[in-house]
Amino acid sequence: MRPEGSAEELERRRRRAVALVKEGHSQTEAAKMVGCSQGSVSRWVKDLDTKGTKGLELKPHPGRPRILSAAQERELGELLSKGARAHGWQNDLWTCPRVKVLIERTFGVEYHVDHVRKILVHRLGWTAQKPETRARERKEDEIETWRKVEFPRLKKTPRGGERR
Repeated sequence: MRPEGSAEELERRRRRAVALVKEGHSQTEAAKMVGCSQGSVSRWVKDLDTKGTKGLELKPHPGRPRILSAAQERELGELLSKGARAHGWQNDLWTCPRVKVLIERTFGVEYHVDHVRKILVHRLGWTAQKPETRARERKEDEIETWRKVEFPRLKKTPRGGERR
């Protein structure tokens, strides 16, 4: 499993561990100081001996590269914050299929709907929200009058519910 941290942070950790060993610390001590296993420090020291400093350099992140760049993801966040109506939908509800269409229109990139959710949650920090549903015919003033007359002891809670 890949450890936590960016590639740059991991390279700094490798270089620091090897420097500690060169300063006279044991591999076990160096491992504890940088937060890794003794086996990793041993491998890094060996890499330094066989490959030179190139053995400690950045390692490419495994997996397929991202299709949208960080700048495009920021732009997507700005587009989403304008609301769905600004992009031609009848209400301001963003759904994964709608975001998928927006990405295709704007960036020319096609994603699977399930992956769009991952982009929204993990990269943009959006969370799923359930819109509040109320009848269009609802008459708030009549409801309030009814509550006052029929149930004068009921009080509203901070969340809009009722209690006695």
